[in-house]
Formats: sequence, structure tokens, C-alpha cells
Amino acid sequence: MMTRWLLPIPLLVLLSACGTFSRSGGYYQDDGPGSSPPPDVASIPDAVPRDEPRSESGNNPYTVDGVTYYPLALADGYHERGIASWYGRKFHGKRTSSGEPYDMYSMTAAHKTLPLPSYVRVRNLQNGRSIVVRVNDRGPFLSNRLIDLSYAGAAKLGIIGTGTGIVDVEAVRPEEPPVQVAERKSPPLQLVSTAVAAEPAPQPATPRLYLQVGAFARQDNAILLRDRLERASLGPIVIQSTLSPAAAADHVRIYRVRIGPFATVDEGDRLTQRAAQLGVANPLIVVE
Repeated sequence: MMTRWLLPIPLLVLLSACGTFSRSGGYYQDDGPGSSPPPDVASIPDAVPRDEPRSESGNNPYTVDGVTYYPLALADGYHERGIASWYGRKFHGKRTSSGEPYDMYSMTAAHKTLPLPSYVRVRNLQNGRSIVVRVNDRGPFLSNRLIDLSYAGAAKLGIIGTGTGIVDVEAVRPEEPPVQVAERKSPPLQLVSTAVAAEPAPQPATPRLYLQVGAFARQDNAILLRDRLERASLGPIVIQSTLSPAAAADHVRIYRVRIGPFATVDEGDRLTQRAAQLGVANPLIVVE
């Protein structure tokens, strides 16, 4: 966080999840797990979705670093892929955007626009683990981060050490069935014939990461941007052509300029910084 105590009170609350400076390793230099984290964090139960009134704070439009965010009225139908991060002891016990104290050992999360409170299922696309968390805070405001998990949520997803994870986030409602547990359980031991090998457990498909640096209705504009970035040794670059969902009936084609695929979030962060230095506004990490 950057000098929160100098900000107006409403903005102070909105910035409670995470700040705008970069970090290295598993967490911010002055953040991280508590001095005595619970040894059985994997047994902390997921949040249980229930009907709740909207919180009195945190649901109005707000502005951070010159960007205005408009919280959704409803979470129904929300489904997005992106990069998850986590926040810990630096904010433990402090007020969240919804007005509740932040508990790093509960299953909660921060999101820029989902209603407060709401519930989402977060699935780690790299190891298949899945959790349900209650969204009660605003953030993260670092570039290319979709959701900020509590320490407990990050631990159950297996992203404490790396600091980030590639995730699928989907809204859940109280009437939906419970989510699977985060930790995979070994199947019961079975005797098999030595002549027949046991089938390996299915592994989650490896997600592909791209940095989207532009989207155009004219192909020549996409080619101009691609050529300019390639001359700056930024690549490999692809142009993906799709019909715009909002105008598919009119057969309007969108040309998206993307760098990649690349292997890690850290590499995506480096490409984001380099693209910004070359004048690209709001480059976006895309998960496929």
C-alpha cells in the first residue's frame, strides 16, 4: 500500500486489499503470512453461499489511480479467467471495503467490481484445486490481477509460495451444490493385474497466457501495431480474428493483437511493463 493514511476515508477503505506497487516472490515485502499461521489451514472450511443484503459501503463507483470502477448490481452469470494474488498480515484486522474486519484465516477475497458481499468459486487451472470464497473487499489494484485471496484461500489453492496463480472465477448462488474440496484425495487402493497398467489420474489442461495489446475493427490497424512492436523486439505476436459478441449479427470482426503464448505470470508482468514503455495503454493478460 502507498501511504494509505494520507487518503480520504472512503478511498482508504477501498484500497484496503492491495496497493499499486510491484512485488517479488510470494508476497509483498511488508506483507505475508502471520508469525503463527494455523498448521491445519487446509481444513479451514470453504465459505458457504447464503443470501445477504448488500453492504452499506463498497458498492458505489470509485476511482483508484485515475481508473473508475463500477461495481455490478448482481453477480449472476459472472465468469472470468485471470490471475489471482493474495494478501495477508499487513491488512489482518483492518477494515475491508464492506466495513468488516479482514481475517486472513477466513475464506474471503477482494474483487474490483463484484457486489459486496458475493460468493465465487475459484479454480486453480494449474493444479485443479477449487475453493469457494466470500467477496467482501475491493482490489487488487496491481496491473493484470483479477482477484485477491485471503491467506487461507491462497494456501488451499496452492499459491502461497508463488504469490500468484492462474484461475477460473465463477459466481455461485446459495442453491448451488457445494464445491469439491481443495485438496485432492487419493483414490482407494485397488489391486490390479500386472498385465494391465493403472490409468493415470487426469491432469488439468495447461492454460495458455497471452498479453493482449490491442483490439481493432480494422485489420490494417492491428497489423500496424504488430509490426511496430515486432520492430521493438517484442514478440512473438499473433493477430486473432473473431466476431464481436455484441455485433455478431452484423458480422463485425475484431482483430486482437496478442503477445505469446508465454509460460508464467512473471513473464507476463515483464511483457506488460515493456509494452507500457512502448506506449501501449492497458495491456491485458488473457488466459485461454
